[in-house]
Amino acid sequence: MNDRHFMVPAIVATLAVCCGVTSAPQRSFEEGRKEMVEEQIAQRGIKDARVLEAMGKVPRHLFVPAEVEHLAYEDHPLPIGAGQTISQPYIVALMTELAKVKPGDKVLEIGTGSGYQAAVLAVLVGQVYTIEYIEKLATSARQRLKDLKYENVEVKFGDGYQGWPEHQPFDAILVTAASEHVPQPLIDQLKPGGRLVIPVGAQSQPQTLQVLEKDARGRISQQEGIPVRFVPLLGEGAKAKVR
Repeated sequence: MNDRHFMVPAIVATLAVCCGVTSAPQRSFEEGRKEMVEEQIAQRGIKDARVLEAMGKVPRHLFVPAEVEHLAYEDHPLPIGAGQTISQPYIVALMTELAKVKPGDKVLEIGTGSGYQAAVLAVLVGQVYTIEYIEKLATSARQRLKDLKYENVEVKFGDGYQGWPEHQPFDAILVTAASEHVPQPLIDQLKPGGRLVIPVGAQSQPQTLQVLEKDARGRISQQEGIPVRFVPLLGEGAKAKVR
């Protein structure tokens, strides 16, 4: 693989929840979402107008538990149950921008969580396939996306390490959990010209956000970016590889 570095603002996507943070009094969710895009995302260098527009459209507060919805537009991750989190808004925007998705693209997401990243992608592409290893989260995300009329998203309960071979190849693949290595099945399922965005690193070691791109001849180039901190990629495939 050909290693290169891309320049993005250095910020750590820590998964620790910032306790005690409160929203501005009387601020509406719409106002919070507008401030999130303008002050957290655009000012950190996200320039893709389509990504900024999508982040401004998707109601993030509907993708978090009711008890923390007042924190939905703050600058940090939030717990969604089962030991999982919804990523910091900037990280969602950054991963989406790095994937360089286009209208009509077919995209795979590994790690559905609450369904928020899938909803952002759904605004931008033709079809989203998303896999969640925790059945409870897969079930709730499927219903939530259906209720919110994201009709171009299909949710699967299963092992994301293996990808979704029935729907390959994908124009882009986003992985929202950290793996100690890049899963080969995901590389195999990436379309020539496509991009794979994934946090790489063990839980006890530094993680980095990486982008792999497959050229027309199937060769892979790799870019290494900012330090991040994600929950681990789950699944028998990931466990077997580590052993």
